[in-house]
Amino acid sequence: MEEFAFILDNLRQGRTSDRTFNRSPLVLGVGESEFKLLEMIPKDEAIITVGDRVYIGKDLAKRDKIMTVKRRIGYDELTSSAITELPFILESIIKSQEATFINFFNKADSINSRMHTLELLQGLGNKTMWAIIDERKKQPFSSFKDLTDRVKTVHHPEKMIALRIVEEISGKNDKYRIFVRQ
Repeated sequence: MEEFAFILDNLRQGRTSDRTFNRSPLVLGVGESEFKLLEMIPKDEAIITVGDRVYIGKDLAKRDKIMTVKRRIGYDELTSSAITELPFILESIIKSQEATFINFFNKADSINSRMHTLELLQGLGNKTMWAIIDERKKQPFSSFKDLTDRVKTVHHPEKMIALRIVEEISGKNDKYRIFVRQ
């Protein structure tokens, strides 16, 4: 279960597609740990902006901005501004959890005899994959900077991971899930 979420869009008048008379404000967000897309109801007095990190855990006393998580939503239910913000928010989450994601580069293994998990990242081909594997055999990577310094063909690994997470969230690649839980 998600403890925190990052705000992707703030719909003060609710969804325009909602034809009911009494529309309530909604907030769209992405979970910090499992990257679930969520539709939430904000508290009346809460000031919420895009990019805010809000508590959505079980302890209701700690919830200062979100009244309740209404439901989990699909990628196709995001607004266009939320879709635009998603990669940037994911990059900031990835940077804040750098140790977890650098560990992915240190531990990633083969999926089968023809494919490696690293090859699922956009912009990372066979030669770069082997360069990463060779370098991590010498010494595990300690940070994204260490990775980009030692493997010259890797630039902005946080963007590569963010793009992969967007692919997994949007359902474009349901066969292999690395970062997003069902």
